[in-house]
Amino acid sequence: MAYPPSTPKPAGAMADDANRARDRATAGLVRLLVALTFVTGIVDAVSILRLGHVFVANMTGNLVFLGFALAGASGFSVLASLTAVAAFVVGAAVGARLPTLAPTQMLGRMVAIEAGLCAGATVVAATSGGAGARYAMTVLLALAMGGQNATVRKLAIPDMTTTVLTLTLTGLAADAPDLRTPGSHTRRRTVAVFAMLGGAVLGALVVLHGSTAWALAAATTVLAAVALGAWRLAHPPGPAVRR
Repeated sequence: MAYPPSTPKPAGAMADDANRARDRATAGLVRLLVALTFVTGIVDAVSILRLGHVFVANMTGNLVFLGFALAGASGFSVLASLTAVAAFVVGAAVGARLPTLAPTQMLGRMVAIEAGLCAGATVVAATSGGAGARYAMTVLLALAMGGQNATVRKLAIPDMTTTVLTLTLTGLAADAPDLRTPGSHTRRRTVAVFAMLGGAVLGALVVLHGSTAWALAAATTVLAAVALGAWRLAHPPGPAVRR
């Protein structure tokens, strides 16, 4: 129901408007977090295939790889795993201590920083080689993923961790499907799984048939788009003024 400009809305209508606005904001955040999950797939494809059996986003896998390295398994490096874990922890600590803002502002700020770090890794990949370049990329990307994780943890959007899908898959298997429910957890979890899978496929294809720099450039482009999307969510256009 439309109300004349001079007539104040009833409290119930104002509450409905607030709920709709909150739902739209949450839906917008979910779309951005799906894009970050896609980026995680790209970045971890790069790190596994080109940085020497190391994860920069999935620290559970990194700790397992560290165990393999400590046991003397070939192809795994104690130093590489420790470097990734340490950089991730630093990134998470910094991300957690940045001032708390509105959710879209928090996300936009962190993703802009993340895009800068990923762009730095892209430059390293394009201009340098050898072990030093691999460690530099590992540090830059793990810092970015740590900051992302800390920010997403603050946002606390259910089922959208962006880097680890163990609980997401568990939820899909354990909970009854709710496809007809607004904000369906089943849809959200399914999209997150396919987003990471798609990012990993794209990242691997570009690394194997193109270059590491191109794969990281793709991740940087998506991150820049997410930062722009978050900025737009944080600054929605005002109502049109009638003359």
